[in-house]
Amino acid sequence: MPFGYLISVGILAFATGTAVVGPRPAHTTPSHWAFWATFMINELPFLALYLLIAESLLAAAQGDLFTPGGLVGLAVAVLTAAGLVVLIRRALATGAALQVTTPIPWAHVLLAPFAVRRRGVRRIGDLAYGDAGRRNRLDVYCGPTPGPVFVYFHGGGFRIGHKRKEGRALLYALAARGWVCVSANYRFTGYPDAHVDAKRVIAWVREHIAEYGGDAGTIVVSGSSAGGHLASMLALTPNDPTFQPGFEDADTSVSAVVGFYGYYGRVAGPGSSPLDHLTEAPPFLFLHGDLDASTLIEDTREFAAKLRAVSSQPVILAELPGAQHTFDLFFSARYVRIIEAVAAFARLPYDRAR
Repeated sequence: MPFGYLISVGILAFATGTAVVGPRPAHTTPSHWAFWATFMINELPFLALYLLIAESLLAAAQGDLFTPGGLVGLAVAVLTAAGLVVLIRRALATGAALQVTTPIPWAHVLLAPFAVRRRGVRRIGDLAYGDAGRRNRLDVYCGPTPGPVFVYFHGGGFRIGHKRKEGRALLYALAARGWVCVSANYRFTGYPDAHVDAKRVIAWVREHIAEYGGDAGTIVVSGSSAGGHLASMLALTPNDPTFQPGFEDADTSVSAVVGFYGYYGRVAGPGSSPLDHLTEAPPFLFLHGDLDASTLIEDTREFAAKLRAVSSQPVILAELPGAQHTFDLFFSARYVRIIEAVAAFARLPYDRAR
């Protein structure tokens, strides 16, 4: 009995099936086990397909494939491959959802999805913007022709995370296109410390980004999951002294917001949610997977609808077919199209200001 083949194919089959079906019950409460089971295979189905082929060829070379157990494994492998094709088709539908038609660099996507760096872009790491040690450090990404500023905050539920985890493919791509990008750590010591840190990052950008070629006249702020919460609060509480102790006079306004699969509810009592600060706001772009198992797309829909009701600026919600939480870890077919859409949206306030 080819137990090794059956176990490895079974694991891929379980992850693929869970990704195809989506979290259950759907759209009610977060399903963290579904996220952990699917987030990688959902974005890298080609790698799973490579593994299936390699495992089946190995089983054939060892004479196990055409035994009764091997044939069962082969049947499961074929069904799993069909599921992976479904995931690939969903990822490719991202272009239509975002109205992006630029070609996908298939060699990069298929052969090097973990390679996110761009030629001509340098990262200046671990610059201090506050006095909270490594949690008050940021990285600056500079390209050959720096210009406007893009600030990014990582996710992690205000408990974990790091500035060199999500979003790196986006930061390198934007820096290569003439942006100065900033990715920052922040404290996990309870509300409102992370929000104060986010304000400190903007204050640091206003004071120092010109040293790296950045134009602080346009600051687009972004974040994933908890980072989306921080970015939204920044936009909705400009220059609010509640979040600027000791630097009340700093200009912490921003030009636009890009939220990736954000959490927008309260993290403490009243006042700790972007929904508590709805007002006239800069342009917003929300990107959220319709199969997100960790932050519910319904909550993002609610936030977007309520923001549209009070703000005259564009509020765009792009629902990404089949996308899971943390879709910005790899250079995937889906993320390629997302990068193009973000680059186009972020450029609008800079072009208007010129």
